[in-house]
Amino acid sequence: MGIVAAVAATGLTLFVAACGKAPDTNTPGGTSSAAPKYTACMVTDQGGLDDKSFNASAWKGMEAARDDAGTNVEIRNVPSTTQNDYEPNLTTFVNQNCDFILAVGGLMGDAVTKVAKANPTKQFAIVDANPNVPNVFPMQFDTAQAAFLAGYLAAGYSKSGKVGTYGGLKIPPVTIFMDGFADGVAYYNTQKSKSVQVLGWNKATQSGLFSNDFASAPKGKQLSDTLFAQGADVIMPVAGGTGQGTTQDAAAGKFTSIWVDVDGCVSTQYCAGLLTTVVKNIPDAVRDAVLRGAKKQSLAATEGTIGTLANNGVSIAPYHDFDGKIDAGLKAEVEQLKADIISGKVKVTSAASPIK
Repeated sequence: MGIVAAVAATGLTLFVAACGKAPDTNTPGGTSSAAPKYTACMVTDQGGLDDKSFNASAWKGMEAARDDAGTNVEIRNVPSTTQNDYEPNLTTFVNQNCDFILAVGGLMGDAVTKVAKANPTKQFAIVDANPNVPNVFPMQFDTAQAAFLAGYLAAGYSKSGKVGTYGGLKIPPVTIFMDGFADGVAYYNTQKSKSVQVLGWNKATQSGLFSNDFASAPKGKQLSDTLFAQGADVIMPVAGGTGQGTTQDAAAGKFTSIWVDVDGCVSTQYCAGLLTTVVKNIPDAVRDAVLRGAKKQSLAATEGTIGTLANNGVSIAPYHDFDGKIDAGLKAEVEQLKADIISGKVKVTSAASPIK
């Protein structure tokens, strides 16, 4: 879906090639000419490189690895328009003899498994999945923890007593956000003896609203309009670029929104409507994985990473324009809740959590 280095909406240099064509390359910057070249190649999920979300975050990590002064990393990318593009795109990079092949998004799990098993000497990595294949390095995030904080915050900020959420697809990297958000609202209700409602998701039945798309702002607008009509005044889309249909209306003052993956006040132009962002620190995870490979350190599947509140792998972003609008007491409660989750005093659970 499926938190962090800042991603500038207009600052990304995009190197996008049509599927079936050789991907463009991004030559190293600030690297040591003495180090052997290490080619890191990334296949995007649907939504494109500039989705202001997980694809853009992963590419930011690739750029950071390229710019590391101690290595000689060359980076490439190729976009996926549909799920049918995953396997041929991954195979293209195998044939180009890339040293490191990154798949972005849990939807790519099956394709990565197939291609990685067919090429056991190649190093693969994936964001938001763990295929349990020896040569696939997994990077996962327990975003339920950070979404729990966002749910508590949303419940405390809501004036209507109703908040909402919707997803792009009903897959674990998406529903984990929605689970955490719903539980954060429920925890607020328990602590405050309130009855704030969550629209768009029922954790118990695992049912709710989905756009079935990660790149359609009009669909996002339609779903958030539905939630708004039902009374929601804080809405969290977990749908990549589709969510921009929601944040645009939020910036116009229709309601308040919560972004996901990368700080929306940095990655989008809709900061005016964003209460906060549930962040996945994808850039650091990707950068570190590429640099480990470039330095010939192990990237075994069993050594994969899981981002949590404790290791700053997930978080909520600064409040930006809303900093002065949120009650100081509520902000303090969110900080204490973060500490309580890290200590284990408050348990955050989700069937989609990578922590078993």
